[in-house]
Amino acid sequence: MILSFDLGTGGAKICIFHDNGSLHSKTFKPYPTGYPAVGFHVQDPEQWYDSVREGVIELIDKSPELKKEIHSISSSGHSLAVVPVDKNGGLLIHDVPIWSDTRAGKQCRRFFETIDKTEWYIKTGSGFTPECYSIFKIMWYRENYPEVFAKTSRILGSKDYINLLLTGTIATDYSYASGTGVYNLLERRYESRFLDAAGIAFSLLPEPVRSDAFVGKLTTHAAESLGLSTEVSVYCGGVDNSCMALGARNISEGRAYLSLGSSAWIAVSSAKPLIDTTVKPFVFDHVVPGMYTSATSIFSAGSSLKWFKDNIARGLIVEAAEKGRDVYDMITEKAAESGIGANGVIFNPTLAGAPEASSFSNITGAFMNLRLGASFSDLCRAVLEGITYELYAMYEKLNELCELSDEVVIVGGGSRSSFWRQMFADIFGCRFFRISTDQDAAALGAAALAAVGSGLWHDYSVIESVIKDVESVEPEKNAVDSYTIKGGKYRKTWQILSELGEVLNEGKR
Repeated sequence: MILSFDLGTGGAKICIFHDNGSLHSKTFKPYPTGYPAVGFHVQDPEQWYDSVREGVIELIDKSPELKKEIHSISSSGHSLAVVPVDKNGGLLIHDVPIWSDTRAGKQCRRFFETIDKTEWYIKTGSGFTPECYSIFKIMWYRENYPEVFAKTSRILGSKDYINLLLTGTIATDYSYASGTGVYNLLERRYESRFLDAAGIAFSLLPEPVRSDAFVGKLTTHAAESLGLSTEVSVYCGGVDNSCMALGARNISEGRAYLSLGSSAWIAVSSAKPLIDTTVKPFVFDHVVPGMYTSATSIFSAGSSLKWFKDNIARGLIVEAAEKGRDVYDMITEKAAESGIGANGVIFNPTLAGAPEASSFSNITGAFMNLRLGASFSDLCRAVLEGITYELYAMYEKLNELCELSDEVVIVGGGSRSSFWRQMFADIFGCRFFRISTDQDAAALGAAALAAVGSGLWHDYSVIESVIKDVESVEPEKNAVDSYTIKGGKYRKTWQILSELGEVLNEGKR
């Protein structure tokens, strides 16, 4: 058996796979994200590990025989997290910035006073909003937490911190290193000139290794806390984008998928990074050696839906608990009661800032065109439509750079809704596939790294036989035509919201 951890924005998914790639069991343990100030998105790394530990214990308690059958472990981790540890591996900060944190604007601007921004992007493929990247957050640490920074021995990523607690070994892989903002994609190394411009020592960043590299055995303490043997091997793992690409069968040239989770992105795998200074796809090293995964994204997909659930759909939370149902299923059922266009209600899901590919950097989320006749069902549908429109805009930008297939694989938590899948097919105007790994794609990708690293699999082509097509959804012509008209109206709100966002947030950025 292979134990796999998928550290997402909203929580940790813990999965156990058979060595043939089939899923044995899984569980999900949430952890919170804090938003203490504008641009601050923080999590506690100890809560990552607590979630992992609780999930493993839960699965082992249900199937005690697994304790002796777990062979290896590997993890997928959300990107661009910066976890400072001291020389003994001790955690120095409990509120670390995660991938969507944009606090380091001042540090970012200063960096580009000496480094050409276009050259930086071409070398690194760093197409997110620049201040999201690790190097600028590290600079922020140095200037705002000088005492902590003085004690910092290494800066780790999310899954790298978990590996440290599991094995006592500090390591990272090429895919996670490629999100630091100082990683030369073509040469697969840190760019010393960028580190010098940032004033950050090379020694703070672990030297990357292959994603399927052996990191170490479980320490006695880790084995006891998880209820496993010290003979269990841990493999390095990868960044979530790349692990998901592997778990979505994106192991050959030109294959693409859409990930619909807390954030969402459309990604294509290729032997060369997809670099464009206008569209600015963000590029990561693939966990599959010799490849890259290039993507466009929105920051708030499932997290916008969660915000809606927690703040506006509270009545459904109570009702779902009473009926033993999933609250998100009930939201989509309510959305289905409204028609295409949500009775004129528009929702923009840019609650965590605009991606670099957006032409409207100051845009913020909003409900628009509310009238007394608007129903709760209209609001539900508007949220789903807004997220889908934003992702279609990102799909169009990626399609400008390469010829994407008119068939899209959809994975992630949002993919399980048949109503939403049909909406995607109709707004995109193409066929959408749901595959057997579904929302477990990143976890399967991480498990595949352990399988290849340990020799259980001879190479990554095994994934082809593991993943099956489950369902395809065809676009409906009348719906496509209606969404095209409604989508045009949606896009006209971008400029207005951007101007409004600039006015309302003046002095806060």
